[in-house]
Amino acid sequence: MSISGVDSSGTTSQSQSDQSDQSVNESSKAASNDSDQLSTNIRLESQYCAANYSPLPVVLSRGEGVYVWDENDRRYLDMMSAYSAVSHGHCNPRLVKALQDQAAVLGVVSRAFFSEGLGTFLQKACAMTGYQQALPMNTGAEAVETALKAARKWAYQKKGVADNKAEIIVCENNFHGRTIAVVGMSSEPQYRDGFGPFPAGVTIIPYADAAALEAAITDNTAAFLVEPIQGEGGILIPPQGYLAECARLCKKHNVLLICDEVQTGLGRTGKLLACEHDGVKPDGVILGKALGGGLLPVSLFLADDEVMSVFTPGDHGSTFGGYPLAARVGLEALRIIEDDGLTENSATLGDYFLEQLRAISHPSITDVRGKGLFIGVELDPKIISARTFCEMLMEEGILSKDTHHTVARFAPPLVINKEQLDWAIEKIKLTFERLD
Repeated sequence: MSISGVDSSGTTSQSQSDQSDQSVNESSKAASNDSDQLSTNIRLESQYCAANYSPLPVVLSRGEGVYVWDENDRRYLDMMSAYSAVSHGHCNPRLVKALQDQAAVLGVVSRAFFSEGLGTFLQKACAMTGYQQALPMNTGAEAVETALKAARKWAYQKKGVADNKAEIIVCENNFHGRTIAVVGMSSEPQYRDGFGPFPAGVTIIPYADAAALEAAITDNTAAFLVEPIQGEGGILIPPQGYLAECARLCKKHNVLLICDEVQTGLGRTGKLLACEHDGVKPDGVILGKALGGGLLPVSLFLADDEVMSVFTPGDHGSTFGGYPLAARVGLEALRIIEDDGLTENSATLGDYFLEQLRAISHPSITDVRGKGLFIGVELDPKIISARTFCEMLMEEGILSKDTHHTVARFAPPLVINKEQLDWAIEKIKLTFERLD
């Protein structure tokens, strides 16, 4: 099997050569048919799907482990993992089996009834993270909304904030989802444009500035919602000790510290939770993406009884939140993280990957930063845009996506091995050489 038209020896495969020189033979005719089909898929999606994304021009048809294939059967190394949702690798056999087995007996019944497996799933999640209770939802944005509702109700019931006066503090460049309430907390103009009015009670402060947090806290502050590492913000990493100082300030002022670990959690940064890098246990944690094993949207808001006790039946819910299929897959996803040492692999290979990327010398590189297998390479837009760089990577058989126009992200499935990573490093180096 060749990778992106190049076999393991580095020799260009015949099919790639035929397609490149447009030879009129059976191989090129097949390639032409594939190209027509690809164009059809892009055309249909562009015609019938709202234009809320600008995908790279590749149509993916299947995946296995760290690889995906397009409709021409060209193989790519996935260095994005669906924004960290595919940490276990594409179509992980254990997860697929869990999904199939559960789908064959019971899919969804709603939370109107107890269901077999949900309790076991939540018990495992609480045991791994150290919290007493979890509230299951579907998407990461829903879990964020759940955390916001919990924080506000906690402020009214436990802290004594006057009704409808609770305030939430967030950071500039945050990304917590796409709901009205959440984009109202964003500092990104495009995320907000045309979607107002937004709910009140939000204060936005600079990221990685503990002094700004203390200055923003009032008697009405319910919670500080923060990403331990800002992913969509450009893989922005605060200085060591920042989160620990935030935790101290929140405790001092009786404010909940809630960490959004939808992208950074479950081993992505080399720790089970990114907040562990600062030795912090927040009052609440939000998980998603990898929790569904790349097969289903599964999310959780986790906290102790002090916070979770504000909820009573009817306060909050979701038809699909915690349904049997999600519980079975989520439980298996957590077990695989432990059984296969995915967190440890992320830590070891992440350090190696970061070292290799920092060794690349090129005038377009302005910074390389990351933790674990969650790395961003910032590029000088005067030399090349991150979007163009990602398109060049695609030509070399690596798939990723830019963020904030200047950062190329590298976040492969946590099941990646050193041989696969070395191949990627060589292709990344080659892409920079092509820039010259």
